[in-house]
Amino acid sequence: MAIHPHARLTQDRLHPRITDLWFALRGLGSVAGFMQSGAHPDDETSAMMAALRFRDGLSTSYACSTRGEGGQNDLGTEAGTNLGTLRTAEMERACERLDMRMWWLSVSPDDLITDFGFSKSGAETLGKWGRDRTLARFVDIVRRERPDAICPTFLDVPGQHGHHRAMTEAAHLVMQAAADPSFTDCDLPVWTISKLYLPAWGGGGGAYDDELPPPPATVTVPGKGTDPVTGWSWERIGQHSRMYHTTQGMGQWMAPADERDWPLHLAESRVGADRGAITDNLPTDLADLGLPAAARALAETQAAFPDTGAIFAAAANALSLIRAGTDTVAPEHRHRLTRKQAELARVLRIASETQVHGLPDTALLRPGETTRLAIEHRPATYGTSTIAVLLPDGWQQSGDRIGPKADTSPSDPYPTLWDPLAPARPALAVTLHTDKIEATSEVPLDVTPLVAPPVAATLSDTKQLINLAKPLAPIRLRLRDVHPADATPALTLPSGWGQDWSGSGVTLTPPADLSAGLTTAPLTLDHHPATTERLISHPHVAPRLSCAPAVLKLRAVSVDLPQVRTGYIGAGNDRLDHWLSAMGLMPKILDNQLGDTDALNDIDSLVIGVFAFRARPGLAAFAPRLRSWVEDGGTLVTLYHRPWDAWDPDTIPPRRIEIGQPSLRWRVTDETAQVTHLAPGHPVLNAPNQIGPEDWAGWVKERGLYFAKSWDDAYQPLLAMADPDERPLHGALLSGDIGKGRHNHVALGLHVQMENLVPGAFRLMANLLARR
Repeated sequence: MAIHPHARLTQDRLHPRITDLWFALRGLGSVAGFMQSGAHPDDETSAMMAALRFRDGLSTSYACSTRGEGGQNDLGTEAGTNLGTLRTAEMERACERLDMRMWWLSVSPDDLITDFGFSKSGAETLGKWGRDRTLARFVDIVRRERPDAICPTFLDVPGQHGHHRAMTEAAHLVMQAAADPSFTDCDLPVWTISKLYLPAWGGGGGAYDDELPPPPATVTVPGKGTDPVTGWSWERIGQHSRMYHTTQGMGQWMAPADERDWPLHLAESRVGADRGAITDNLPTDLADLGLPAAARALAETQAAFPDTGAIFAAAANALSLIRAGTDTVAPEHRHRLTRKQAELARVLRIASETQVHGLPDTALLRPGETTRLAIEHRPATYGTSTIAVLLPDGWQQSGDRIGPKADTSPSDPYPTLWDPLAPARPALAVTLHTDKIEATSEVPLDVTPLVAPPVAATLSDTKQLINLAKPLAPIRLRLRDVHPADATPALTLPSGWGQDWSGSGVTLTPPADLSAGLTTAPLTLDHHPATTERLISHPHVAPRLSCAPAVLKLRAVSVDLPQVRTGYIGAGNDRLDHWLSAMGLMPKILDNQLGDTDALNDIDSLVIGVFAFRARPGLAAFAPRLRSWVEDGGTLVTLYHRPWDAWDPDTIPPRRIEIGQPSLRWRVTDETAQVTHLAPGHPVLNAPNQIGPEDWAGWVKERGLYFAKSWDDAYQPLLAMADPDERPLHGALLSGDIGKGRHNHVALGLHVQMENLVPGAFRLMANLLARR
């Protein structure tokens, strides 16, 4: 996992000293703290937080409940914990751009505080997360961060995501609980939040549909204008941050016309009404804490820009004054001084013109292994600089080699705090020395080494489908990345299964009398439970390691197959081609043949995967050919698309299909919702497999999403379903006989169900592919 020089150069190019120094100076402007809270990575109001930090100098933070495990993935096939791991890394990069601390309520991949899928109810959400657990975690974060004001991103109103509503309710509760010494679920010193704000704007749009208007604005955070040095607007800086949420397809170009202000509603205050700014009645500078000389020194430090020598001298003076005056400041305010000292240490390092880089030879280590750490150091122009290596608990250093001890746990994919001034360790400590002060700041390594589990192996595919409607055949699996390399592998299988380990894998022989059901087979190495590790690596984030018990799941189900030649066009967001092959239908992949008018000549049935019209630029232009192919007798199956996925309702499907929005109104989140067959005799529900109640059992996450809202008379809705206390929706599965062919549009989450080996999903997919 060596880092390519181009990756280092790209990162280097993003951090010119002059802009790093400018933005580091901006954080010296205030001692007040502002925390935003939300439910998912990307819920933060990035442009507002950029203005509060880089214009107003506030100490900013974000408290997020989940890692976004249940969201969509516009980037690849990561799902569940793997997606949560990736979105955690994305959120950290987004926070890095905003110089904002990041706190998580969810502490582990198996935490009950998780993104379990879309919810329409705050009560349901807190019921699943655990109301007491959620509040205790939130109180712990508030008492550690000590913000003066908090502001949830969304309102607690019907029509809003239930996860958002739960976090807004929790923000009201934490106002009281964090300040209550009798709150028994957290033993940290109490902290009194001075203000609770709510957004005075609605949360409607493509996804949500607030049923109540926002509260009146009592104060406004100005959002228009530009940073005086870079020329970037606060909206533009916000999008610099949001572009790291790549799995959610975020990051837009913001023109001057897109700039906006941010109205807020003061919902609760312990310090009186605002007079026009969110910092009213709060400590705003060191003079308010009784250190006027230090306050002047901070102002002089900022005013000295861009003279690095003058900045260095003024910052050293400010740091000296703060240290000398700390004991005179009331204890409840000393955390503000601690933060200012860390910010000044960073300013001193940048202004000193020293440069430090740390690069390990190996970025993936097993317990007991070591790697050489190469340190590059350009000495300081002002003062002198020394470098030390900061190691995590359980690590050791010998000379220029570092590594985890033999009993060190694997790297945590779900760290609970990210702090721009305290990077993940191992890191480098840079200490600046003058005749008056010493100041230490921390610098991340160019690549942070990851600790892999000591007993690990990866099966080529941990989920297998066995179609009992076809002759049973041996299952061949490859085994790779075995640690220890000479360990003997074995799968714990029920009686009757055969397993023959040879070469780099195993051949499994199902018993002749295998019946329908799910078989779970843990993998062992020398009789020790093995772990499967997945290195999650994308160019926009630092690599992460996601680990889980190595377990093979085998689903046996009888799926009668239509006699068709199948094709598939995907976006890289599902594995429909894999599952079609597992069923016994070997699809022809047409992703790179969209310009070939003859590509469909030998295809009877074609599946287009989720988001494909957005991800495959040539696919929209191919739509007229698809239409004529269907009219000539082809069977087209389209999986769900969002309205913004280049889905033109009049030109993309063979006949008009409009996808409903806001999407909250056009989805069924209850995976156990009753499914009614509106056309029980329709072929899609009967041939070659008769779809019955058992096929709707065992579904996960949800029934479906992005349902159709309206459609041409050529289509017939086949299913009705609803969330509790809502009207039934009919747009989950449409089937239209068009010319000699058929188009089936499916807003059910079939690809998710297949990944979770839900039998009914395979049986329904086979029917969808049958020719008219």
